[in-house]
Amino acid sequence: MLEQFRPEFEGTGAGYLAACTGGLPPAVAADAMRQDLERWRAGAAGPAYYDTSVARARDAFARIAGVGIDRVSIGSQSSVFAGMIAASIPDGTEVLCVDGDFSSVVFPFLQHERRGVRVRHVPLDFLADSIGDDTWLVVYSLVQSATGERADARAIRSAADRVGARVLCDTTQAAGWLPLEADTADATICHAYKWLCSPRGVCFLTVTPAFAEELTPINVGWYAGEDPWVSCYGPSAPLASSARRFDVSPAWQAMAAAAPALELFAGADIQAVHDHDVVLADALAERLGLEARGSAILTWPDADGHDLAALTDAGLVASGRAGRARVAFHVWNDENDVDRAAAAVGH
Repeated sequence: MLEQFRPEFEGTGAGYLAACTGGLPPAVAADAMRQDLERWRAGAAGPAYYDTSVARARDAFARIAGVGIDRVSIGSQSSVFAGMIAASIPDGTEVLCVDGDFSSVVFPFLQHERRGVRVRHVPLDFLADSIGDDTWLVVYSLVQSATGERADARAIRSAADRVGARVLCDTTQAAGWLPLEADTADATICHAYKWLCSPRGVCFLTVTPAFAEELTPINVGWYAGEDPWVSCYGPSAPLASSARRFDVSPAWQAMAAAAPALELFAGADIQAVHDHDVVLADALAERLGLEARGSAILTWPDADGHDLAALTDAGLVASGRAGRARVAFHVWNDENDVDRAAAAVGH
């Protein structure tokens, strides 16, 4: 079921257990980046040329997210989109966040406490039950970066609907291995440099038409115009009627390599990717005597960094977050990586 990935990662990826930190480029992306560099050196890479890559990337991500292309905005960083949404929420409202969530989806909202915005944090397992009548926006990551825990997106959506709250979900640690459900959030943010194996600097916002009407495009620039080539100079020009009005001017070279990587995942069976990744992570959990949590990310307490150091000494690439050792399995990994990781930490 994952045959399309095999030639893309041939000869690379063994022992790399860090997709949750940064993905590896598939061959098509690495080739595109090399070709783009030569085109740039030859003076043949202009804005019109890169527009093709941006259009391809936007279309591919729309398919990954399960939404229409008119609902997809492009940018460079998760915090930029989160900051735009934070600046758009009404004064004096409540934003409900998750304890220990990644700072890029939390810090932008904390900056608005001076105008009465109240940011409340609760454990992930209690998020749905904590949504109340005063909650205007629920903000959470679908998969937690520090622990690999998966949120119950449908329960959160149902609880938010009961009180009329909006939902913002960050899918950065999910898109590429976990099938996405478009109807569980009013807006999603995804930086594609992890599980979607794109260069850093390629980020997407998806937003429903109704929620889009409540947002102010504070980062608006020439690329957000209905016709970007008419929006290059003032005094004004109409913004795009679609989610493109939230576009941030693209990182051109990053988009050139991201387009083929995103198309690879858009054409893949993400459920099969999920099953492959989770089987490996759960197998390592069993070897280490840990609870299998059905996530491609496996973490365990490692306050002194002993296990992370052992993984590194064994030639494996892993990571440590919040006092925990963290490994991740993706399309380039296999059972040998499970064996090597288990042996490295003494199991």
